Amino acid sequence: MNDKRCIFHIPNMIDQFGTSGSQHRPRKMIDAFKNIGYKVDVVMGYGADRKKTINRIEENISHGVKYDFLYSESSTMPTLLTEKNHIPRYPFLDFGFFKKCRKNNIPVGLFYRDIYWKFDGYKKQVKGIEQKVALYEYEQDLRKYEKYVSRLYVPNMKMGEYIDNPVLDEIMDELPPGSILNNKIIEEKEAFYQNRKYNYDGTLRLFYVGAVGGHYECEKMFRGVSRLENVEMTVCCKEDYWDEHKDNLGKYVGNNISVIHKVSEELAPYYKQADICMAYFDSSEYMNMAMPIKVFEYLGNTIPVITNKESAAAEFIRLNDIGWNIEYDDNELEKLLKYLSVNYDEIVMKHKNAVMVSSKNTWEKRAEKVVKDLLEE
Repeated sequence: MNDKRCIFHIPNMIDQFGTSGSQHRPRKMIDAFKNIGYKVDVVMGYGADRKKTINRIEENISHGVKYDFLYSESSTMPTLLTEKNHIPRYPFLDFGFFKKCRKNNIPVGLFYRDIYWKFDGYKKQVKGIEQKVALYEYEQDLRKYEKYVSRLYVPNMKMGEYIDNPVLDEIMDELPPGSILNNKIIEEKEAFYQNRKYNYDGTLRLFYVGAVGGHYECEKMFRGVSRLENVEMTVCCKEDYWDEHKDNLGKYVGNNISVIHKVSEELAPYYKQADICMAYFDSSEYMNMAMPIKVFEYLGNTIPVITNKESAAAEFIRLNDIGWNIEYDDNELEKLLKYLSVNYDEIVMKHKNAVMVSSKNTWEKRAEKVVKDLLEE
């Protein structure tokens, strides 16, 4: 019988099939805690559902059930505004639960997902009284974290500079996304790279997964690749994203760039045949602190990555020697790809590094870090 138990909390509804980071990450962390041996009581959904689960957990605690810790992931919205209509119907529910957990010696760790609300782009999108209420509630979330959270996790420590809170600085740590690694992927990619090394036809195959506009402006990637005869790139994005931006990017598609709309397991054949994956976007103050989940998905497939050198991901890639960081410039990209097309051994070497690094950066490793941190509290 498994007697290790923990609580996973997220103050909103999660789409079990959603592909965005805010949908994908909580599912993977729940699975990771289970995979390292925990029975996980999940507090999730709209307020009424969370209240039912919280009541059951509190009853368990009163009857002597021991929980090692509570791990929470914030919403991209303020905690009190996560109902469908954004009316704060349960103003004391979530943080009241945090308070009770702390009183019962259950440490609380929280992953703070996003701080876009601190940037001008948010203030241009959300205006008037709606903006004032949201900004006030975001600040209130930080005040509650000061009181009830033992360890505050962020995707990257650059984000901590924008939180700008001395109390939270003391309990802040990185918890980037994780990768999914299995022996089949390692074997397939090892065979692929070895075969390509000795039977290389001079054409590089690139693969990009994600949005193609907004925060992920990537026209220079399209432009640089489109000029090269010895490079092929497959771009996978949601169909509505492509429809929104195809008037601008469609002119590059054709000869050596193709666009697909696939998800989950449908991506496996494209990862299997890719030499290099792309996380190459225009720089911005906001994006330079982001740690895209796609980078760790690439890592789990043991594929080297090209990214722009100002990004948070670039530092991770540089430190682990699993790819290349260059300026966001189509000429720089063209130059790098020409070099790599005649230096395939370097790609193979980066792949071998990715195999080693990925095993240290799985979702299970992230869960183990949370357990270690919070049990030390």
